[in-house]
Amino acid sequence: MAMTWHDLLFMHWPVSPDALRPHVPEGLVIDTDAQGRAWLAVVPFRMSGVRPRFAPALPWLGAFPEINVRTYVRLDGPSRPSPGVYFFSLDAANPVAVAMARWRFHLRYMNARMCCRAVGSGRADGWIEYETVRTHRREHPAGLRARYRPVSEPFSAAAGSVESFFTDRYRLYAADRRSRVYRAEIHHAPWPLQLAEAHVEMNTMTAPLGIDLGRLPSPAPVLHFAKRLDVVAWSPQRVR
Repeated sequence: MAMTWHDLLFMHWPVSPDALRPHVPEGLVIDTDAQGRAWLAVVPFRMSGVRPRFAPALPWLGAFPEINVRTYVRLDGPSRPSPGVYFFSLDAANPVAVAMARWRFHLRYMNARMCCRAVGSGRADGWIEYETVRTHRREHPAGLRARYRPVSEPFSAAAGSVESFFTDRYRLYAADRRSRVYRAEIHHAPWPLQLAEAHVEMNTMTAPLGIDLGRLPSPAPVLHFAKRLDVVAWSPQRVR
């Protein structure tokens, strides 16, 4: 698959690995940074051009807002570092894309009512307004209402930095209903990161995990913005 991600906000909170362990399948190790911290992220953005890699995109099918809740993992075992991303949930405003991703990639996509729009055009007023409310049947309610913008020039993550820990990951992991683990390789250029600011009115995206972000030891998230990234994703392969 090929796609383009737009107006992405990384909101990262340091958390204890023990808080995430019950929600990550066996066979995956929760990755931690140099200080022994796991990280929990809420990531709103907008998709366009979603399509099989060498096929044209259909505007009514290939463009929609999305938001995911993620952490960072690797395969268990000393000979299998394989750092990647594990998604607790992915909400999207396109029921066809949700159904296809759940079936093809074994990802926990869910239907949501969503709105993402740019307000203003300059650095002083170039906000992204974002709102989502989960509508998927028989799933825990979740939502986000926020506005955000970049506040620095773009930069690439330095080796060994926390930004590198967040973004130098070129695979995703998923598990099916039988707890079988799959890996899909992804490819993109280095993230064009910018520092960001955000005003969040409501954020219950981590409530299904039993985690209240306002009660964490560090309730203020680490924020980064990315304007655009072109991405290619390969079909998932079972690894455990």
